[in-house]
Amino acid sequence: MNTYRKYFDEKQLGDISTQSPSWGIDILTIGHNVHRARSQYPDHNHPNQYFFNWNEGRVLNEFQLVYITNGQGIFESRTTAPTLVEGGTAFLLYPGVWHRFKPSDGTGWEEFWVGFRGHYADYLMRQECFDPCRPLINISFRLELLSVFTRLIDTLKYEGTAYQQIATCQIIQLLGLVYSSALSSHTSQNRRQQIVYEVRYQVHGNWERSIDFKELAKERNVSYVWLRKAFKDVMGVAPGQYHLKIKIEKAAQMLQETDLTITEIAHRTGFESLFHFSRLFRKKTGVPPSQYRAKKL
Repeated sequence: MNTYRKYFDEKQLGDISTQSPSWGIDILTIGHNVHRARSQYPDHNHPNQYFFNWNEGRVLNEFQLVYITNGQGIFESRTTAPTLVEGGTAFLLYPGVWHRFKPSDGTGWEEFWVGFRGHYADYLMRQECFDPCRPLINISFRLELLSVFTRLIDTLKYEGTAYQQIATCQIIQLLGLVYSSALSSHTSQNRRQQIVYEVRYQVHGNWERSIDFKELAKERNVSYVWLRKAFKDVMGVAPGQYHLKIKIEKAAQMLQETDLTITEIAHRTGFESLFHFSRLFRKKTGVPPSQYRAKKL
């Protein structure tokens, strides 16, 4: 679908409520956008009341549901450590809670969002599974959620403000799907995934350095054996192998996109020697670094 965004001001909200009761949920913003790799985020189309920069973050006076369908990025809030977010994840933003998020430079992401408020919205968001301390939710019903988001956008885009009641029902349906996804995951599983994603974020942020996974486990009050098993269960590989995979991918990118010597690349990607780098690179890719560069992929 085409990208779309709409922000309602107080006058428009007043006109809408005059035409049609809101049923306790007022829509403040709605949209869908694709943020390309290495592009500014938020982009220049964000109005002042929603714009933020990464260093300062942001605090809203409304609820927002944001759904990432593709790509990956980082989410952080007052109650949540920096966590890697991937396609299929929704996060809830709460009034008065500081937060910040952005897509990764290398991937960008596609996002849908809706901002809302109202007495019935307050009631819904007080339900047990909606917790500001656990704003990230892996969506179990991806196609259904995407379908409802698309219908909600089409309702406001093509039907006009007189269809506020239909849009309100669709927001309730959206929150119901998010609620169901939250309930379908056990608390212990959510905690395990949260720890794994936090460690994964540390790997992506420090990929060129040596990483002490035993220390990361200790910081999270779990054993290294527990962390290694949890990481492998969630990501499919042990944390050390995941770290190596990222380093090899970065080295491969440098071989193709830069004129750095292989020795320089080995140093920049944190390998202890050229021999060590070349041996592992060949083991993981099937060819030595010089041959990989010659391919000009």
